[in-house]
Order: sequence, then structure tokens, then C-alpha cells
Amino acid sequence: MSAESVSTDMPTLLFVDDEPNILSSLRRLFRQHSYKIFIANGGQEGLDILEKESIDLVISDMRMPVMDGAVFLAHVKTRWPETIRLLLTGYADIQSTIDAINRGEIYRYITKPWNDNDIVLVVKQALERKALELEKKRLEELTQRQNEELKSLNASLEIKVDERTADLKKAHASLLQVNDKLKSSFLTSIKVFSNVIEMRGGKLLGHSRRVADLSRKIAKKLNLDTREAQEIFVAALLADIGKIGFSDELLATPVNQMHGEQLGQFHKHTLRAEELLMPLQDLQAAAKIIRAQHERFDGRGFPDGLVGENIPIGARILSLASDYDNLQNGSMVQKRVHMEDAQALIIRGAGNRYDEKVVNAFKQIISNQAEEIDDREIDIKQLQVGMILSADVISKEGMLLLPADYVLDQHVIDKLALFEQPAGAKLIIRIHSNRRK
Repeated sequence: MSAESVSTDMPTLLFVDDEPNILSSLRRLFRQHSYKIFIANGGQEGLDILEKESIDLVISDMRMPVMDGAVFLAHVKTRWPETIRLLLTGYADIQSTIDAINRGEIYRYITKPWNDNDIVLVVKQALERKALELEKKRLEELTQRQNEELKSLNASLEIKVDERTADLKKAHASLLQVNDKLKSSFLTSIKVFSNVIEMRGGKLLGHSRRVADLSRKIAKKLNLDTREAQEIFVAALLADIGKIGFSDELLATPVNQMHGEQLGQFHKHTLRAEELLMPLQDLQAAAKIIRAQHERFDGRGFPDGLVGENIPIGARILSLASDYDNLQNGSMVQKRVHMEDAQALIIRGAGNRYDEKVVNAFKQIISNQAEEIDDREIDIKQLQVGMILSADVISKEGMLLLPADYVLDQHVIDKLALFEQPAGAKLIIRIHSNRRK
């Protein structure tokens, strides 16, 4: 057993393999990324290290004497379930790999020989995902504590003033309902996850939320059922997650200016997104939509060249909604396209690039857009109990603070005011103009 000493704040990795040259290669590769690294020559030695050290992520070889990778990772899953598990395997180990996936519930498997950039990216993404899950857990615990505090306050006030008690009960019931919705709502987690790519800023900032909103409106116009509309909304939020490994230069390059290697990387981002979402059973439908988002109705799209209604309806909707926003933010063409011109280009693509019925739904939405606007931006000092957010509240760093449709209470209003003061930047808060609870 050995370890590379770095700051205790850095993630800790454990590499397990019976081949010293493999361990040396992994240690040499990851040393430059400032991780704390442990190595073990076999499964039992790896378990001994886990007994003594807090390990964030373990990479284990499949073929090892005495205890193979499947058995070792199954032990890790049982005893240290929060440790991320990755498997190194050869092409000939497919049955063993399936066994490891079933028994150890691994996050990803990596084939040997590996690509250095790919394995570093996989580890980075896995650790980022774990950090998001820990933050989600912390926020849920914080919500629960605040909920209990409000219960206690409500109980004491009931004795003093009947009228005040009735008001507090209403506010408390609203908060309970919202908190239950937040804890059980998959969308809150998805929105946090989609922030990972939008934190790169530039043209991506706010893109996924705008596309998701338009996609949901089109799905509603097409009378899709609630479940399918929800899957399309989630897919739109995560549509760009496969670009997480793109360089800043590539992210800033419009699609029509890409060539050669840049275009090749861009064409792979939907496949990378599908791979990233593969371990999450609840996101399989969204993953299929994301994979097909660049298919064209006339069959000239990628990656599979699907034609017409062979393309999932969610992908046909997402394709139009994403292109509409990208035309305006400069991601598709070098010069940003004015909204009216972007609408004309979308409509002109009916029957070849886009599904005609999806375009017709889009036309209905933009023709009624003025009638549908029912929200306004408001200053924190003007917020009142019962107001309903019409859009997500986002920090200046791009992180989700509160989701759309959240019902405000006094406690949350006070929290927002406290958050804005040290942040040094005004929060953009939009509320429904004619809706209160």
C-alpha cells in the first residue's frame, strides 16, 4: 500500500491491480491532477485500505488472483456504498464485466488499453456527480431542519393568537407542500445537474432552461401525455451534458464554423451524453431523446440517420427548440440571428429539417406568445408571501437556488435577501403576475 500526499481537501482515489506497471501508469497519469492516490496489489489489500482511509473513487482491474474485480467491487458496494466504483476490463471479459455491473453496481467500465484523456474525464465526471449528490443531500437535510423549526414555531404561536395562528398554518402548510415537492421532485436534481455544463458560461448560460421551457410548450400543444412531456423537459435540460469535456474554444465556435476534428467532437456529444446517463434507469427515455436530437426529418442528420417518425417525438421537438435558441445566441451561425428571422428559418425547415406537425405547434406558440406572458421581474424588497416564481432563481455563478413554480414564504424571502447582500450581485427574480397561493 502507498499513497501520494496532497491537500486533504482533494478527492482520494484507490487503484487496485495485480500488475505493478498498470498501477504505475495510473499513478503517473493522475498525479498531475492533484488527487490523493492509494494503490493496492489485490482485492484484500484494497479492502484493508478502505477500512483505514476515506476513499472517494476506486478503479479496480477485472482479472486478479484470489479475488477478482467483480467480487472486490461487490464488497465495496456493500460496505462503502458512497464510494464510486469503476472497472478496468479487457474486451474478452464481457461476461465478467456484466457480472461486475450486476454485483458491484459500477458507475462505468473502462476497456484496456485506455485513452488517458478519456479515463481522466470519466473520473472527473464521476467525482463531480458525487459532489452534486452530496450537495443535494445537504440541501434536503437543511430543508428538513428548517421545516422542523417552523413546526416548533407554529406550535408555540397557536396558543397566543388565533388569527396569527391561522396565517402561520397556511404558510406552514404551503412550505410543507413545497418541501415535499422539492424532496421528491426529480426535476430539482436534474436542474442542478444541468448547471454543470452551463457554469462554463458564454452562449450556454440559460440555454438549457429556455430550450426546456419551449419544448414543454410544444409537447403541450401536441397533446402529449404528462409522462412523455416530462421526459422531453428533462432531456432538454440535459441535452448539452455531453459537451462537458469540450474546450472553451470549441464551445465558443458556431457549428457552421466547425471543421475537421472540431466537427468530429461535436458529432459525438450526443453519444457521450447517452453514455453518461446510462447508469441512471430513470433517465433512459431522456437519454434516447438526447441521442437523436440532431437527427433530421429527411434522414440527413446524425448519429443514426433516422428518417421521419422513426425519430422519437421528443427528439423532433428538442431539435427545433434547441436550434431556435442556438440561432439567436450565436451557437449555430457566426452572427446572432434576430428572433423574427430565427422563427422564419425554423418554419422554412418544415418537412426537411423538422417535423411539420412540430413546426405547426411552434407557430401556434409564437403567435400567442404575447398573450401567454404573465410574469414580471421584481426586486427582492417587493417580494410578498404567496408569490409564485415563474422562472428558476439562479446565482451569479449559475447555480440553481430555487426552481420555477416555488411558492414564496417569509422565511425564503428573508433567505434570498441575505444571499443577495454578500453575493454582490442582484438576483434576477421573476414571478407570475396574476398568481398567488
